[in-house]
Parts: sequence; C-alpha cells; structure tokens
Amino acid sequence: MKVSTFKKIGLGLASISALMVLGACSSSGSKTDGSNDANSSSDSKTLTISVDKGYTEYMNAIKGQFEKDNDVTIKLVEKDMFEQLEALALDGPAGKAPDVMMSAYDRIGSLGAQGHLAEVNVDANASDYDDTDKAQVTVDGKIYGAPAVIETLVLYYNKDLVDAAPASFTDLEALAKDSRFDFTSESGKNTGFLAKWTDFYYSYGLLAGYGGYVFGEDGTDPSDIGLNNSGAVEGITYAADWFNNVWPQGMKDVSSAGDFVTQQFIDGTAAAIIDGPWQAATYKDAGVNYGVASIPTLDNGKAYQSFGGGKGWVVSNYSKNKELGQKFLDYVTNQENQETFFEMTNEIPANQAARETAKGKNDELTTAVITQYADAQPMPNIQEMAEVWTGAENLMFDAASGTKTPQESADDAVALIKEAIEQKY
Repeated sequence: MKVSTFKKIGLGLASISALMVLGACSSSGSKTDGSNDANSSSDSKTLTISVDKGYTEYMNAIKGQFEKDNDVTIKLVEKDMFEQLEALALDGPAGKAPDVMMSAYDRIGSLGAQGHLAEVNVDANASDYDDTDKAQVTVDGKIYGAPAVIETLVLYYNKDLVDAAPASFTDLEALAKDSRFDFTSESGKNTGFLAKWTDFYYSYGLLAGYGGYVFGEDGTDPSDIGLNNSGAVEGITYAADWFNNVWPQGMKDVSSAGDFVTQQFIDGTAAAIIDGPWQAATYKDAGVNYGVASIPTLDNGKAYQSFGGGKGWVVSNYSKNKELGQKFLDYVTNQENQETFFEMTNEIPANQAARETAKGKNDELTTAVITQYADAQPMPNIQEMAEVWTGAENLMFDAASGTKTPQESADDAVALIKEAIEQKY
C-alpha cells in the first residue's frame, strides 16, 4: 500500500464504517478514560487496549466477563488503528503503547518482523481458523496475531437492470453489448460492467485467476515475482481489451476511475461492478436497488482470486502484560464474542463457527464476502509487499494506454519491484 496496502484501501476500508458501521479507519483522537496515552508499563491488574472509536461499544459489552474472570481492569483507548500502529515504534520503547490493539493483516508481518509485535498462538481457537486465516497473521512460521475480521472484493449488480447476478465473465461481456449501457459521450463505448482495474488491488484477482502471483511460496518468497509470467500477461491482455474496446476513456484515469465506477452504478448506467464491501452504504444511501454476489467465473473457468484481507488482534512486544494479552486474544476471538462482534458491527468474523452464524443471517453482502473469501488469496504480509504497490501502480495503465505491450508493461513493473526490494532489503 503506498502507506500500507490496507491503509490504501483502508481508506476504502475506512468506509467500512459506512458499510459495516465501523471501518478499518475511523478517525478519533478521543478517549474513554480521559487520557490520550496508552501505557503498557501499567501493573498486571490493568490491560490497556486501543481500538477505533467505532469498536468502543462492542468492547464495553464484552470486557466485563474478562475482567471478572481474570481479576483485571481493561483500560480502553480510542485511536485510529493506523495511527496507533504507526506510533508503536516510538510509543512502545517509551512505555506509552497499549498492550493490545488491532492491525490490518498486511501490517502484521512487517511489524512482527521489525520486533514491534509479540509472538502469540491461536491454539485456543485453532479449529475455528482455516489456512487462509492463519496465513494472514503468520510470517516465517511465527504467529503475530489472532484473526478477527475478513473482507475481500465482491460483485454488485443492479436488480432493476438485470434479473440475476452474472455468474460468469461471459455474462459480463454480454452486458457490454447491451445498448442500454452505451456511453452516449463516446461512440462505441459501454458501461454495462465496470471494474477499477487501474488499481492493482482490484486487478490482482484477474491476474491471479489466469495464473499470475505476487511472490512465490504462497507469498513468502520475494525473489520469485510472478506478475510477468504468461498467466499474468494473459490477464493484462484481457483487461486491456476492456479498456480499449469497451470502456470510456475515464476508466483509464488512475486517480478518478473509482469515482467514475461509483457514479455510473449510482446513476443506473452500469449494471454490474466489482467493488469492496465498504461501498455498500454508499449505494444504499443513493437508493440503488442492488444485489451482491461473489465475483463471476473468468473465461478460463477459474475463480477471480481477489486479495483476502481484514484485521487481527495483536499484542505489543513492549507490553509487560503479554500473558494477559494472550488471554484476551483467546477471549475476544472465541465463537461467542465473534458472534457478538458481528451483531454489533456487521463486520464478518474470522472465527469459522461465528462466520457460519453470520452467513446464516441470509444477508447478501455477508454471504458474498464469505463465498468470495473462499477463493481469495491471502495478501502477502512480508515487508517486501510494500514495494509491489508502487512498482505495480502503472502495470495496467501502461498496457491499457497502448504505450507498452502487456508483456512490456508487466516486465517493467516487475523490474521496478525487484530493484526496490534489492535496494531496501
């Protein structure tokens, strides 16, 4: 992410507050206890926990039983998640960091590798996590967090314009030939289906579905970059066809394509789009009669393998209450508390049993995210991933604009990523 991958989206995810009442990035400088500094050097009878403002009500609802069972007081600090994580390197040694906090999955690896997070275990709820969940919080075989929230991209479709959710990209291609969605300002262009593929976060699922990958060894080997292999190039070539032969010029604008997609869907001039769950509230507020589904199957018969992300609970490595912090992680991620979490925040729990409970509510958005997450790839959480966001920034644009062939665009992006990794790591 240019700041951190999920902060980039996190800004999108921040809107999860819009979608799901709270977001990955609700901003707050306020506190529940009258002080703005967390203090990990407090005695063992106090556990300091930092959360986004939107989580305070949830924490207050569940903390009492933990306090009673462990004869401890939980001190809540309200602070934006990313601000808290960025402050950890300085606040920790100064004794001002909280004992426990939340972290976007993509930040856990780098913070753990840099020594800022304590190793933890997920044995207490191990049966409730699948391999994808565990991969989100694991680096070099070490676990630095307990999975708490899952999210990934989904397909939104307008129920007033199509009878059912498109099931394949062939269905989406048919929408692009429907004259109802012809873009009047540009002859021969169509907005029946739109996706912000100039953004690597959005386009990666396409490349991965055709056989591309970020790093080898399930995202752990930065010496093996698969964004210019034959599969990735095939995916880029497919996308370039949409950019050049179907979509209006505005879809190539790296800075405003996302806003264009959103507005077309709100205006009813796009029947289906790929977007994040954080956008649901925007479409609801705009009065769109939308449905949500997993992303359709690609033309090669493979799944669209979007990045799987979310957040986990972590313990500061500077905490003097690590054992108590571990107990809290076990407590906050058990089935009962994760079910309460879903009920109060509408965010989808990582705990498998709680996830099934959430799915049983028959909410389209929840079901779509859970279904899509099953095909999602864990976002690499090693430090080198930071260089991918910069290196791949123009990967799709260069091919779509015609300044480079898909292979040239992919080769140049990989060269930039490799060079940055060699210089910094």
